This record gives sequence, structure tokens and C-alpha cells, in this order.
Amino acid sequence: MPMIHCPVCDLEFSPEKRSDALPFCSKRCKLVDQGRWLGEEYGLPFESEESQIPDYDEIRDSVKNAGRD
Repeated sequence: MPMIHCPVCDLEFSPEKRSDALPFCSKRCKLVDQGRWLGEEYGLPFESEESQIPDYDEIRDSVKNAGRD
């Protein structure tokens, strides 16, 4: 049976014995992880809105060039 490492405390454990809190070794570690997310210690990467908005000049040029094909 493969062993699992808890992502919070790094304890090695068998998933059969503590399956109620997987992938954590205990409910405590599960709550610690949740607290880190809620406390914004963890986060997902994101791009600023400016990088997602196309450049006006690029749009204008592509519209002008579209009629030339």
C-alpha cells in the first residue's frame, strides 16, 4: 500500500487509516490548510486585467488589414 505525505506537516501515513481528511493526515491539518487559504497565505496566480485587454492599436490595425485580404 502506498503511503501519503501530509501537505501541511509532512507526516507519512496510510490513506486507509485516515481517509476522512485526505489528502491531510488529520482534521487539524485540514483546518490549518483552510486557514492559510482564508488568510491569503496561499493564492492562485492571475494576470492583471490590463494584460487580458487587447491593445486598441492592434485591434484597429487588424480591422484595417482585414479588408485588404
